[in-house]
Amino acid sequence: MVYWMSRDQRVADNWALLWAQQEALIHQKGLLVVFCMIPDYPGATSRHYSFMCKGLEELRGKLNQYNIDFRILEQSPEAILPQFLATIDAHLLVSDFDPLRIKQQWKKKLIACLKIPLHEVDTHNIVPAWIISDKKEYAAYTLRPKIKRVLDDYLTDIPAVQPHPFNWNKAPLEVPQTFPGESVACQKTEAYPWIQAGEAAAHLAALNFVQQRLGNYTKIRNNPCLDGQSGLSPYLHFGQLSPQRLAWMVSGSALPADTKEAFFEELVVRRELADNFCYYEPAYDRVAGFPDWARKTLDQHRNDKRDYVYSLTELEKGTTHEMLWNACQQDLVQSGKLHGFLRMYWAKKILEWTPDPEMALEYAITLNDRYSLDGRDPNGYTGIAWSLGGVHDRAWPERSVFGKIRYMNEAGCRRKFDVDGYIDTVLTRADVCFCSNALRGNERNKDER
Repeated sequence: MVYWMSRDQRVADNWALLWAQQEALIHQKGLLVVFCMIPDYPGATSRHYSFMCKGLEELRGKLNQYNIDFRILEQSPEAILPQFLATIDAHLLVSDFDPLRIKQQWKKKLIACLKIPLHEVDTHNIVPAWIISDKKEYAAYTLRPKIKRVLDDYLTDIPAVQPHPFNWNKAPLEVPQTFPGESVACQKTEAYPWIQAGEAAAHLAALNFVQQRLGNYTKIRNNPCLDGQSGLSPYLHFGQLSPQRLAWMVSGSALPADTKEAFFEELVVRRELADNFCYYEPAYDRVAGFPDWARKTLDQHRNDKRDYVYSLTELEKGTTHEMLWNACQQDLVQSGKLHGFLRMYWAKKILEWTPDPEMALEYAITLNDRYSLDGRDPNGYTGIAWSLGGVHDRAWPERSVFGKIRYMNEAGCRRKFDVDGYIDTVLTRADVCFCSNALRGNERNKDER
């Protein structure tokens, strides 16, 4: 029995792994977990690969403790898995769920070549995407009641993986395996100093957030100058942390009901709404995926004069006329993350400073995927579509360039938080990074001399 792991890179709290083990126990078979490493995954950089590979190295050791084998195949799944599965005489393939186009295409091509059953398990959402809704939801208010009706049925504790009693027959294979540190994609690059990769670190970070910081969540979450957000999105993106486990921790805490409700809105409703959008909207990363009213208003203002127009290079370097936006971009590049409130402002300014919505969408996705540790994710594509194209939003008073798309600017940010303080923090961090890199360069030169 083989579990093709992709989106959910963990051993604990993994329904796909549990289902694969259950089938293996019923049929008295060995259990193998396979991960297909794509060296040129669209938008991913060496920092993303470094974070992922460190997590996979930990995962390998943990699986081995349960007598479950693990292999990395450095090729796309539709190209390598049919041959691999035939070679080992696999009886069943289990996969986790991902709504993104590239993953759906892999699965479609794979199914056409497989001679064994494929079972897909949604272990990334608390309520499986195809169960909670069979269509693209209009907004959070249409999905929220559907989730609430069944959440108690799905929000349960999760069983533990068992030590597996049956060995996998490790016959000689024509397909070589790759170890995480040996992958050409996993260069010697540190991810980011503020976060440690792997499901053990993810679980500790979740515990820390729930026990120490969630109590102030409703008061400070929208202030980028305060440590109000969870910081768990990279763990959720790479599947090193189960959203269901996190929700179970929160539900069992002694925190006030309104605090739990506010966090569940983001963790459950908004996150599963993003999966719904990407699953049922084929054009989730194109203007064609915007609602009719938004496309119409953007078309009506397509030829409006832009006071400033910037290239992708200028945006990437953070050299616009607006210091707050530049600080946001530097923050994203330096830390691999950007506060949720600032992400909306950051994206909307790209719409204002590019010639048309199509280019704005392309630039925003490119920069988010390239620099955000949780990029290349349904949350990112949906958030950008909300900011630029009114997805899951409503029409607002009309204005130049934006039409009826919700508008944000620096003045609005100043009413919310200490903008100058935020800018100073980012600039100070940039100076520290520059000095640190310069010192490392001097040390290297000294060694060479």
